[in-house]
Amino acid sequence: MEPLHNPDAPLAPPPQTPYAPPADQTHQLSIEFTGSGSEYFRIWIVNLLLLIVTSGIYYPWAKVRRLRYFYGNTVVGGEPLGFHADPTKLLKGYLLVGLLFMIYSAAGKFSSIAGFIALLIVAALWPALLKSAMQFRMANTSWRSLRFRFKGSLGDAYRAVLPLFVPSLVILAALTQVADPEKPPTWYLQLVGVVMLATLPVLPWLLWNLKKYQHNHYALATLQTSFKATLGSFYKLFFKIIGVTVLPLLVPVGIAGAILYSMKTSGALTRSSMGPVITIAVFGIFAGMMAMMIIAKPYATARFQDLVWTRTGNVSLRFISRLSFRSLLWVTLKNWFLIVLTLGLYWPFAAVALARVRLQAVTVKTRVSPDTLIAMAGVVEGDAAGEAGGDLFGLDIGF
Repeated sequence: MEPLHNPDAPLAPPPQTPYAPPADQTHQLSIEFTGSGSEYFRIWIVNLLLLIVTSGIYYPWAKVRRLRYFYGNTVVGGEPLGFHADPTKLLKGYLLVGLLFMIYSAAGKFSSIAGFIALLIVAALWPALLKSAMQFRMANTSWRSLRFRFKGSLGDAYRAVLPLFVPSLVILAALTQVADPEKPPTWYLQLVGVVMLATLPVLPWLLWNLKKYQHNHYALATLQTSFKATLGSFYKLFFKIIGVTVLPLLVPVGIAGAILYSMKTSGALTRSSMGPVITIAVFGIFAGMMAMMIIAKPYATARFQDLVWTRTGNVSLRFISRLSFRSLLWVTLKNWFLIVLTLGLYWPFAAVALARVRLQAVTVKTRVSPDTLIAMAGVVEGDAAGEAGGDLFGLDIGF
């Protein structure tokens, strides 16, 4: 069997079942996005007006309308996806999350220690909410009348967010040694700062854990995905993104420093000449920040999508993502220019263009034909429908 991380390798035969296809048969399912900006604009403008009129209460219905449009126009192997969520269940989920944050806010006003404890309680509930949200989203998504499923357990969810709990427990343990939590000593504030800085290198580990939790547990019929990206590959990408982010800022700073040094050594650096140099430096740093925001996000998005999805699959099914950074950068530049030019009215057209370039960069290779997959589904479809209807709160996280 070829390793999963080689997207050009032939797929291994699927497990032998009464419906297994011939060993030499491979199906490639392309993904197309058929939506148009003008169609989505009508949905977007109605959603926006109703959100304003209802003071935001319409948001679950707006989200369902948006997702149904984007899913319905995402065509995989000639068949569109479907989204079947009940907006009233989404509303219950949002009210629950809103209640949790209201409790946290009220506790914070009572005392800082009460606010911190409330934050820990909310954080402790978050893995359970994440699991519920993933089950809800997958169970309400379909392809060729087959409902997707999410097989992750609650224990796996808590293990996935473990990198977040460690620094929180350190801060809480130190807080127990503070005599007056309302007036913490300097050493405690310094400790909090050090812990927060130490958390930054842990972020790739957290993201890898979350993606592993998600992509290890997607299921359709009898197929379940696994995630083969390594933690090292996430750290490698993390440092590349830092380089792409910092470089646009270092270039103008370096140029300004070189000009100042040259003027100082030549004796041309005077009080009157400082003004233009500082102006050029400030303008260069501003231009660098703009370049950072414009370039870094498309780069991170393209590389991250390729890493995550090309490492997702199993012996019978594999995703391959080849999202071009140049294509995504061009779409991003065009979108931002037209959004500014139209005072925001181009936003739905931009969303459609971005969805098209990202989705159509992905293909699916499978040893199991779609017809065979339907025949293999059996009773699991009833389980998926039960997951969709049995979720009490209808939590949904667009993660």
